Amino acid sequence: MKITSTSCICPVLVCLCFVQRCYGTAHHSSIKVTRNQTKHTEGETEVHHRPKRGWVWNQFFVLEEHMGPDPQYVGKLHSNSDKGDGSVKYILTGEGAGTIFIIDDTTGDIHSTKSLDREQKTHYVLHAQAIDRRTNKPLEPESEFIIKVQDINDNAPKFTDGPYIVTVPEMSDMGTSVLQVTATDADDPTYGNSARVVYSILQGQPYFSVDPKTGVIRTALHNMDREAREHYSVVIQAKDMAGQVGGLSGSTTVNITLTDVNDNPPRFPQKHYQLYVPESAQVGSAVGKIKANDADTGSNADMTYSITNGDGIGIFSISTDKDTREGILSLKKPLNYEKKKSYTLNIEGANTHLDFRFSHLGPFKDATMLKIIVGDVDEPPLFSMPSYVMDVYENAKVGTIVGTVLAQDPDSANSLVRYFINNSAEEDRFFDIDANTGTIKTSKVLDREETPWYNITVTASENDNPGLLSHVSVGIRVLDVNDNPPELAREYDIVVCENSKPGQVIHTITATDKDDFANGPRFNFFLDERLPMNPNFTLKDNEDNTASILTRRRRFSRTMQDVYYLPIMISDGGIPSLSSSSTLTIRVCACERDGRVRTCHAEAFLSSAGLSTGALIAILLCVLILLAIVVLFITLRRSKKEPLIISEEDVRENVVTYDDEGGGEEDTEAFDITALRNPSAAEEFKYRRDIRPEVQLTPRHQTLSTLESIDVQEFIKQRLTEADLDPSVPPYDSLQTYAYEGQRSEAGSISSLDSATTQSDQDYHFLGDWGPEFKKLAELYGEMESERTT
Repeated sequence: MKITSTSCICPVLVCLCFVQRCYGTAHHSSIKVTRNQTKHTEGETEVHHRPKRGWVWNQFFVLEEHMGPDPQYVGKLHSNSDKGDGSVKYILTGEGAGTIFIIDDTTGDIHSTKSLDREQKTHYVLHAQAIDRRTNKPLEPESEFIIKVQDINDNAPKFTDGPYIVTVPEMSDMGTSVLQVTATDADDPTYGNSARVVYSILQGQPYFSVDPKTGVIRTALHNMDREAREHYSVVIQAKDMAGQVGGLSGSTTVNITLTDVNDNPPRFPQKHYQLYVPESAQVGSAVGKIKANDADTGSNADMTYSITNGDGIGIFSISTDKDTREGILSLKKPLNYEKKKSYTLNIEGANTHLDFRFSHLGPFKDATMLKIIVGDVDEPPLFSMPSYVMDVYENAKVGTIVGTVLAQDPDSANSLVRYFINNSAEEDRFFDIDANTGTIKTSKVLDREETPWYNITVTASENDNPGLLSHVSVGIRVLDVNDNPPELAREYDIVVCENSKPGQVIHTITATDKDDFANGPRFNFFLDERLPMNPNFTLKDNEDNTASILTRRRRFSRTMQDVYYLPIMISDGGIPSLSSSSTLTIRVCACERDGRVRTCHAEAFLSSAGLSTGALIAILLCVLILLAIVVLFITLRRSKKEPLIISEEDVRENVVTYDDEGGGEEDTEAFDITALRNPSAAEEFKYRRDIRPEVQLTPRHQTLSTLESIDVQEFIKQRLTEADLDPSVPPYDSLQTYAYEGQRSEAGSISSLDSATTQSDQDYHFLGDWGPEFKKLAELYGEMESERTT
C-alpha cells in the first residue's frame, strides 16, 4: 500500500512532491508489499524469497486555520493490490477519523473537514488498512501514520506578568539594570520565525532602554534626580517574525519609581529668626519650634538639632521631634526680665544618615541664628528660699516665735507683700503669721509626743495685685523636753521557785520613755531608800537599760505566802531627771529540778481572808462530822465477815484481799514475812481451808528442797496446773496472789527498819529519775540534802 501526500510546504517536501509527480507514486510514497513467490520449474527445487517492501512515507501535513469552502486535501492511500477495479476498500481509524478526517474508501483520498489549531493539538495518529470488498479480508497489514498540523503565525507575543511595578535608586549610573521582561509566543518555535520575538521601547526614552533580545530594561541617563521627577511609565513592545514586516506584536507597561537617597542637605529657610518668650514661662516647658527643610524623604531626611553657640546655651535646650522633624526649644532655667531681656542662640541642623557617595554634594548640615526676646510679666512675690524648716520646743507658751519667712516682688515696681497661712480646718490652727512681717508664732501649746512635726503652707500676695500668689512649704519640728517619766516596758509576770537559792536571778526588766532619746535612756533602776530593806528580794541595775531581780534568802513556801510585792524606782537621763515608781508582783511556784514551773497554786492551804470566825468554826465541825462517819463506816466493814461459800449454787468469784501492811522486817508476830523473802518459805504443809484434802502431801523438808531450785514463774505455773487437775476443786475460781518481788529489784528496799539514826551522806538525786510517783519523795530528800549542805 502506498500513501501519497500533496500537502508539501517545506522545501524538502516540495522536492519530494516534485519527484513523486514525475516518477509516479509507486516509487516514493507507497508501501509496497509482495508476497512470497514459489516457482516450480522442471529440474528446480522450491526456492523461498524474502518479501520486498517499497519505501514507506508515513507522515502527512495539514495547514492549520484553513478557512476554505471545501475540505482540505491531506493525502492519498494506495495499495499495490488495487487494480483500479474498485475491489479494494480503504478504511481509516484513529484520532479524528470520521469526524475531522474522512477517506474515500475507493480512491483512498484523505480530506480534513475542520479548521485545525496547532496550539491546541499538534498532530494526529491514524491507522490505514486495505481490505477486499468481496471477502472483507485484509489485503495488507494495518499501517500507522501521523498527520501533523503545520504552524502559521497566528499568535501574537504576550506579557503574562505585566503590567510591572519596579523601583530603582535615584542618581544611579547609566546602564543600571532595572527589570527583565519576557514575552511568550504560542506559535511553533521550531518552524520558521513565528515565535522569534524582538523587544523594543515605545515610551520612556531617553530615560530608559531595552535589550532587543533579552528584554532587560536599563537606565539611559546619568544622575536621574528623584526630586526632579520620581515616576516614569515605560511601554515595552514584543514583535515576532524577528521584527520583520508582517509580524504580530504585544506590549506591556512598566511603572518605574526612583527611590530616594541622601543627596540633599538640610536647609533653614531663613538665616535669622526671632522668638518672644515671657519671663513667666515654666522651666521644662516648650517655648518655640524651628525647622530645617530637606528635599529627601524617609530616613534620609532625618536630622538632629543642637545649640552650638550663644549666650543662652545654659538657659535653653533643643530636642528633635522624630515625626515632624522639628527642633523643640525648651526652657532649662527661669527667665527674669529685670536681669536679662534677650538671648542669642546659634542652632544647627544636621542629617543623621549620611551616604558617602554623595559627600561631594555636602556638607549635609545648616545653621541659623535665633534671637529670643524676654517679655516682662507682672510676677507674683518670690520667697527667699524654696522651702523653710523651723524648730520650736514643746510646751512653749502661746505666742512663742517659731521663725520668719520673707518674700519680695521681683518686678521693678517692688510692691508690698502680705502673708497668710492656708489652714484646712480651724482646729488645726496651731500657728499664726504676721501679715506684714511674715513672723510665725504658736497659737496653741505643742506636745511632741502627740505631733512631732508640722507642715504648713504660707502664701504671699502683692498689695497692688492680690490675685498674684506664691506659696512656700514650711516644716516645723517640735523639739523635745523631758516631760515624761520612764515606765516599765510592760506588765511583768515574775515567778520565784520554792527551792530558789540566795542571789539567784529570777527575772530581767526594762523600761521605756515617751521622750526623745536625749531625755530618755539611759535608765537607772533602784529600790526606794525610804522603805526598809526587803528581806526576800533585791534589785540590780545592769547599766544597759535593764535590771535584774534577785532572791535574798533560801526557799519559799506557797503555803506560807504565795505572792510578794517589790516596789522599785526608775529614773531617766534627762535634764532635769524624772523618775517614777512601780511595784512588781512576784508569785511563788513549784518548779522542776531544771527550773521549769510545775504549778503556782497553793496546796493544802486554807486562806482565811474574807471569812468570819463563826464560818471557820462551822467548816471545821462539818469536816469533823464527815471524818467520824468515814471511820465508823470502815469499822463496820471490817467487823462484818461473810461466809466464804454462801451455798453450793453460788458460783460467784471469790477474791480475798489482804490490806495488812505489817510491822516491818522485825515484826514477826503480826505477819509472817518469810513469804516476801523466798517463795519456798511460803510453802507450808497445810491444807486448803475450803475443802478436805484427799491426797497425802509430801513432807515439808522435801518440798522445800524441791522449791528452792524452782523459779518463781515455774512455781506459779506448777500450782496453776495442780489446781486445774485437782478433782476436788469447787466450781468457782480461786484467786491466789504471790507478791514476791524478787532479789534483783533496782529500787531496793525503802523500809526504814534498817536505816541509821544519824544523817546519811547518800546522794538522793537518783530519785528524780524514777518517774512522777517518786517526785514528792525526791523533793523532800532534795531539800534535806540542800539544807544539810548549807
